[in-house]
Amino acid sequence: MRAIGIYKHTSVDQADSFTEEQLDKPTASGEDVLVKVKAVSVNPVDTKQRKQKEDDGNFRILGFDAAGIIEEVGENVEGFQPGDEVYYAGSVTRQGSNSEFQLVDYKVIAKKPKNLSFAEAAALPLTALTAWEAMFEKMHIPLDAEANKDKTILLVNAAGGVGSIASQFAQLYGLNVVGTASREETITWAKQHGTERVINHHEPFHPQLEKLGIDNVDYVFCMHQLDKAWDDIIEVVKPEGIICAITGPVEDIKLTDLTSKSLTLVWEYMFTRTLHQTPSRYKQGEILSKVAELVEDERIRTTIAEELEGLTVENVQKAHKRLEDGSMIGKLVISV
Repeated sequence: MRAIGIYKHTSVDQADSFTEEQLDKPTASGEDVLVKVKAVSVNPVDTKQRKQKEDDGNFRILGFDAAGIIEEVGENVEGFQPGDEVYYAGSVTRQGSNSEFQLVDYKVIAKKPKNLSFAEAAALPLTALTAWEAMFEKMHIPLDAEANKDKTILLVNAAGGVGSIASQFAQLYGLNVVGTASREETITWAKQHGTERVINHHEPFHPQLEKLGIDNVDYVFCMHQLDKAWDDIIEVVKPEGIICAITGPVEDIKLTDLTSKSLTLVWEYMFTRTLHQTPSRYKQGEILSKVAELVEDERIRTTIAEELEGLTVENVQKAHKRLEDGSMIGKLVISV
């Protein structure tokens, strides 16, 4: 099979930062399914994993968001069979999806939404799982619109990949949604994907919220550099409120800032369940099945913003450059 990967970390600006190799096609066994990959999505985690690659002579395939067709199933797989169209986020401990075929644990996959193309479906798994786990598991937001009608959530970086789906979940389940964005195109995108009101993350949060008639918020979901927004977040979150973050750095953060308001700070890392093989990893398949149901019922929609045709060294390199320049809106997908 053909695969795109790296042997060591190099700058994405170097011509040889990625390599194409011909590898043996894997065989499914145990709890694995072998997926014929049809589309992959590129995320910030791809660039982070690339930068962590040691020069150990091993070929590393990146890619942690995909949609495709099951080719084979292992002997212990339940609920899936060859020919099923699926989508999933995979694991950072295994070879990724930037290849023609990929082995994946069946417990973390789901049937892809029937009304989406493979490219549209590939945009969803990692970000949908991140947003769902953060909001409904870590922050304990009720899956009940009536219970949330008087609650407000602030989404820091509302136009990014995770923000684009978190805003839809928040609106769907009755929260008042305020998001941060700073450019005309990101403001427009955020409003098109469930963010009702927008403030600028380059300016102090509290005065902007006051102009909207909001004194403080119940929840803050930070999907950007936490240290840059920390002081603003501490100021605007209600006493006994909940803050969830998915990215650092945290060197300049003082946890004692949480004390007087009895605030809760929780961390969301979507790969925890597969990285540590937790007994709850099956929940990721369940979450993706629920997301597919919501998409098919047209209650939420894909967050694809850009599609590149063809899994090539050039397209993977271009995708990593787009992510690293910090201007990406929504999700970027490569069709295989």
